[in-house]
Amino acid sequence: MGKDKLKRFAAVANYENVLEPTWEESMNKEYFLKGKWAKEFFKNDQPVVLELACGGGEYTVGLAQIHPNTNFLGVDIKGNRIWKGATKAIENGLQNVGFLRTRIDFIDNFFSENEISEIWITFPDPQKQSNRARKRLTHPLFIERYKKFLKKSGSVRLKTDSTFLYEFTQEMIIQNKHELKIDSPDVYGKLLPSNDDQKLSEELEIKTFYERKWLKEDKLIKYLEFTL
Repeated sequence: MGKDKLKRFAAVANYENVLEPTWEESMNKEYFLKGKWAKEFFKNDQPVVLELACGGGEYTVGLAQIHPNTNFLGVDIKGNRIWKGATKAIENGLQNVGFLRTRIDFIDNFFSENEISEIWITFPDPQKQSNRARKRLTHPLFIERYKKFLKKSGSVRLKTDSTFLYEFTQEMIIQNKHELKIDSPDVYGKLLPSNDDQKLSEELEIKTFYERKWLKEDKLIKYLEFTL
């Protein structure tokens, strides 16, 4: 492991806006912050929104800047990536940003019923191999986990360059009779049916490292928003 990574891991361990539960804690269905994220971690009573597989945290931080009265929690297993978003949040004095370093397989152990207002999934690995289907973050296996803590009116919001994952998620929505709210096959081309929604437009203008890369390759960026 490189020296830079070691330094970042050490820094993250001391960041107040990052939690790194042990394997045992992640497996515990009664995590100490379960049902208490707003009050005890963010120290307020504002809604909590998740970004799953947040990578460098660009979206978590970007959303927090747009919505100062909402709490945003980025989730990823790679501490080296989380360091980037956590550091930027600290440098910008953002109190409504946090990061949780854990496997998303255990995500339902961390939150209580109706604790999360919304879920963002931005540019995840599409897991194209058939034997990896259950690893797709919009697979029904994960959706069932989200149901345990997402509010009834809360949306799952997928932004992706992957036509494969986009179409897979469309089919999953239909088969499981979820409520489709927005379906855009080209966010920057024909933006959205709700293009008059300024906040939504601002949110979708946030660009991750990988999105900038895909845009340079002329890939279309897709967006799906649905409730469970």
